[in-house]
Order: sequence, then C-alpha cells, then structure tokens
Amino acid sequence: MAKVASASPPRSESVATRFPVSSFFAVAFAISWLGALAMVAPKLMRGLEVPKFAGLMMFPVMLLGPSVSGLLMTRIVDGSAGFRNLFSSMARIRVPARWYLVLLIPPALLLCVLRCLTAFVSPIYTPNRFYAGAWFGLIAGFLEEIGWTGYALPKMIRRGNAWLSAILLGAVWAIWHFPVVDYLGTATPHGANWLRYFLAFAAAMIAVRVLIAWIYRNTQSVVLAQFMHASSTAALVVLSPARASAGQEAFWYALYAGALWIIVAFVVWSFGTNSGSSCIAEIA
Repeated sequence: MAKVASASPPRSESVATRFPVSSFFAVAFAISWLGALAMVAPKLMRGLEVPKFAGLMMFPVMLLGPSVSGLLMTRIVDGSAGFRNLFSSMARIRVPARWYLVLLIPPALLLCVLRCLTAFVSPIYTPNRFYAGAWFGLIAGFLEEIGWTGYALPKMIRRGNAWLSAILLGAVWAIWHFPVVDYLGTATPHGANWLRYFLAFAAAMIAVRVLIAWIYRNTQSVVLAQFMHASSTAALVVLSPARASAGQEAFWYALYAGALWIIVAFVVWSFGTNSGSSCIAEIA
C-alpha cells in the first residue's frame, strides 16, 4: 500500500508578524534608549552631572530608533511590497495645497502664544530667533516619521478608531522622549518643575500627533507627515524663549498645548470621528 504523504506542519508566525506594532515599539525604544544611555554612561558611572551639550547629543542617536525599527519591521512584516509602498508615500508631494497650509499651524500657534505672553505677562517670553534650529526639525521629522507614520500608524488604525489610535501613538511618542526631555527646552534642568514640564510637553506632542495623523489619513503622504513633524519641532527649537526659567517654560508649554488641543477639537468637530473596534486589539 502506498504511503500517504503527510502534510507538512504550518509554519508558525514570528513574534514580529503576530504583534507588528508592539514589536516596532520594542525595537524602537531599545535602539533609542540604549543609544542615549551609551552617550552619557561615562558621566553617569563617574557620578558627574550630564552637561546640556551631552544631553542634546543623545537626541540624534535616539532618532535612529523609530527610523531603523520602521525600516526593519517593514521588511520583516510587509516585505518588498511594504518598502515600495513606504517609499512611494514618502515621495507623495502632489496633494491639495490646503494641506501644505496646515503645516503652518504649529509655528503660528506658538508665535501667537509667545507674543501674547510677551505683551500681557512679561518680556521674558519674547520669542527667540534661533533659525539654525530649523535644520534640527527637518532631520527629526524625516527620520522619526519613517517609523511613527510610515509603519506604526497605518497598522494601528487598520481596524481601530483613527483618533484614539493617534492619541495612543502620541502618548507613546511623548514617553519615547523621556531620556532627553530635560534637555529639549531652553531652561535645563527643570528640577522641581520637571513633572509639570513633561506633562505640558506630552500634551503638546499628543495634539501634534493627532494633527499629523489627520494629515496622513487625508493624503496618504508620509512626506507631509514628515514636514508637519519638522514644522512642529523647528518651531519649538527656533522660537523657544531663551531666558525663560524652568517654571515659565512649563507654563508657556502648557498654554501652547492648550492652543493645539483647541485646533484638534475644531478638526474633530468639523470632520467627525472614524469609529471602529478598539485600537488596543491591533497593538497587543
């Protein structure tokens, strides 16, 4: 009697394929946080204070986390087709002109907040003019959004509520900044005002992330998301008041975050929400 060939057992999915977003976050955080720690480890091991310049140098290393993780996970999970889609979206610049106007929201809001504070509270809030900081915004926006918008966001909103997914991604994005958050403002270190500053910073970052997701959902353009990120970061680097104290910095950040959330509320009110199943199921 001829033997019946047994069917080969199905190949088990990798962890990255089963949990594509969680795996992306794990790799991104590992690269960014371990890289940042390596930059300051010699100082910490000798019990020395980390100077501001060394703290700032952690951030370029951290940028490798979401970009490298995004490219790696795209290759593992989506294959060559995923790469083609990603790079096609990064080249999609032909979108309606109104979406380029949206890029002006962060600098316009921040300038308005600081000008009002300067006029009605104190000249200490006079906006800075560190125009070279715009390059920092471009680099951060280009590299980070390869992962945040190019890879993670589409998978998070595939079966979930787009707005809640954007808020959750924004919260993760804010926490990702944790190792360098005390070096991102002009008043460093923040000391007793650290928590106030971080909460205000996180509120602003989550609001910006919602706006980035709104742009991407309507244009399918990663490069527009990169420009929006660059606009936000560049505005903060260029305009942050140079003489503000830690408490004053936490204060104006909170006002800026509030202004951003007013814009977010207007967007949600005007365009509605995208209902769906819980986004948590996609991330677990």
